[in-house]
Amino acid sequence: MKLKPIQEQTIVITGATSGIGLATAKLAAEKGAKLVLAARSEEDLQKVAQELGGEVATVAADVANADEVRRIAETALARFGRIDTWVNNAGVGIVGMIEQGSVEDYRKLFDTNFWGVVNGSLEALKHLKPKGGALINLGSEVSDLGVALQGVYSASKHAIKGFTDSLRAELEHEEAPVSVTLIKPAGINTPFMQNARNYLDRQPKLPDPVYAPEEVAYAIVHAAAHPERDVYVGGGSKLFSSFNKVAPTAVDWVNAHVMPSQEVRPDQAPSNPQGGLHQPGVGGRVHGDHPGYVFQKSYYTRASLHPVASGALLALVGGAVALWLSKK
Repeated sequence: MKLKPIQEQTIVITGATSGIGLATAKLAAEKGAKLVLAARSEEDLQKVAQELGGEVATVAADVANADEVRRIAETALARFGRIDTWVNNAGVGIVGMIEQGSVEDYRKLFDTNFWGVVNGSLEALKHLKPKGGALINLGSEVSDLGVALQGVYSASKHAIKGFTDSLRAELEHEEAPVSVTLIKPAGINTPFMQNARNYLDRQPKLPDPVYAPEEVAYAIVHAAAHPERDVYVGGGSKLFSSFNKVAPTAVDWVNAHVMPSQEVRPDQAPSNPQGGLHQPGVGGRVHGDHPGYVFQKSYYTRASLHPVASGALLALVGGAVALWLSKK
């Protein structure tokens, strides 16, 4: 399957006014793509569009509403005449013990995280199947394992994985010219925790290791031009997923005894307990305020996206070492 170069594409991005969505919009704009950006806040969208310049269209839309998602596609066609890549990135979070929360909040999270992906995917396919293109859904490392204090969020990302894998199989069965990619980031230093609905009596934080949102943007933009099935962003994401498959009981122990303390700031009270679950969160910011170390790049992710070049480099280094040792 051959995808267009980024500079020839029109790319739709949901959840585009903060975090991963905003980082992706910036990188795609730098590479010359035409952008259709969607989020709930019209004010934040206008600020982002003004910052990016270039060819950018904006749509204030809630991805939980299929009619509003349809308007995103209509805007793309009216402004640019086509859609080449659709990125389902919009998402919300909840932090706290499962028994602390309300079903109303849990339904709202699924409306955005899961049904938003379903709405976006079904709308995107109307335009991608006839001419080809890329559908990119944002999962998570918790698509493959559950995490204490983020149980319902983890469940929504499991659902996204199941939906995406099934949809990919059906499209392959039809021989449809659509690349379907699931991105699985580790913890990413975005405003996610500041915008999460928080049931705890302390401010939540991401457990380590944490990576920069620009690394996820790199993976998304790469997948828009190069077909990929799954992309783990951060070696930590791949490690946790793999470890859970071979030693699930050990992962359960870590989940029960280590993770809860890793997900709170013991010295900081909640700053915004309601977060952005039922209303737009804080927009206009790519980065969060993670108190620990943030990896700016993931060499694992770069190597997985460029296996030939990485293999050649390793072979070159290995050859140089062997030559050096032979002369000792």
